[in-house]
Amino acid sequence: MDNSVKIFSKQSKLYFWLDLIFKMARYNLKIIFAGRFIWFVAAALLIFLLLSINVVFNFPSYDSSTVYGMLLFPGLLLVFYPTVFGIQSDADTRILEILFGIPNYRYKVWMVRLVMIFLLTWFFLYLFCWVGYYGLTPFPVFQMSWQLMFPVLFLGSLAFLVSTMVKNGNGTAVVLIIIGVLLMMFAEALDRTQWNVFHNPYSIPDKMNEMIWAQISQKNRLFLAVSSIIFFLGGLTNLQRREKFLK
Repeated sequence: MDNSVKIFSKQSKLYFWLDLIFKMARYNLKIIFAGRFIWFVAAALLIFLLLSINVVFNFPSYDSSTVYGMLLFPGLLLVFYPTVFGIQSDADTRILEILFGIPNYRYKVWMVRLVMIFLLTWFFLYLFCWVGYYGLTPFPVFQMSWQLMFPVLFLGSLAFLVSTMVKNGNGTAVVLIIIGVLLMMFAEALDRTQWNVFHNPYSIPDKMNEMIWAQISQKNRLFLAVSSIIFFLGGLTNLQRREKFLK
């Protein structure tokens, strides 16, 4: 009898936590999909389709490197709105005041929300990769989507960090556009190094040894991953400054 009660108790606790996780995920999905996010998804898909049509009709040959470059911008577009306008959206709907009213709760909410944002972005990129696989050229779909997530995580985490400092969606967007332009300006100069944020692991430069390029790609991914974690933690740390968010 005691064993049956223990088993029932464990099942009840498991059901409780699963139900809690499901409700939290559903609630945060509503927040993420609120506003203009769905339009950014549609715009990302449209841009990718237009780029694909242009490549098919105007370029005689294309490969994995071409597909990577075509998918990078849609991926950044997907992560742009929720990370840039998330803080302002919470402030406008008075959710931010509630989060700051519960000690340490805002960290858990934003940590879960950002994880969900990046997972959703990865999911859409994975679908886009299948479109490219069947519509353009065969390539390892999972590996392609995984490689694309490194610059997406980097710039998405940077957007979150900047949003916690600027605290205004439009202002954050302007700052990020400036940063993006600067990064693209230095991209060519840093093309053969590990410091290029837009590094394309599938685009091996002429007269470059494949083993050396693979090592550069690995170091680049490590650089982007570590930087993403630093930006992510920096943004969460900035959320401690209650007086700068609630005026």
